[in-house]
Amino acid sequence: MRKLIFLSMIVLAGIILTAPAFAFGAYGGRGPAYRNGESCCNTPTLRSLNLSDEQKTKIEALVYENQKSTRPLREKIFDKSVELRRLWSKANPDRDKIYAAQKEVRALRDEIQDKRMALRLEIRKILTAEQNEKLANSHWGRGPGFRPRGGMRGRDGYGPATYCP
Repeated sequence: MRKLIFLSMIVLAGIILTAPAFAFGAYGGRGPAYRNGESCCNTPTLRSLNLSDEQKTKIEALVYENQKSTRPLREKIFDKSVELRRLWSKANPDRDKIYAAQKEVRALRDEIQDKRMALRLEIRKILTAEQNEKLANSHWGRGPGFRPRGGMRGRDGYGPATYCP
């Protein structure tokens, strides 16, 4: 009887310790579009457009170039975020330094957003008129937290937002 209880406790401990890994999901939480090096055109919205092989190739090249050009910006944002945390962790945080660092982070994010917008416009140029019409009726490009009714998810517009693909 003791062996059975001991074995049950070990199995239960194993389940508890591995649960976070399963809860986070496979592929680093990036979803099915990036499984095993699959194409960026494998998102549900782009899959529904029935892209030709030529369109997929062009879109993949655009996405790759966009990722390549935004990588230094993302790295700078990470570095500035670390700097911001250090500034805030001081006993007497310097207000001007915090504002300056936050302003730099916002400028970098704006630059990435501009590049993302340019990428979407370039992708739309590759699509046919029918595909663009279908894309316009989809949820492509809507940010997290907004639903077709336009309301935020969560209590009174606050709280966790949900992603609308």
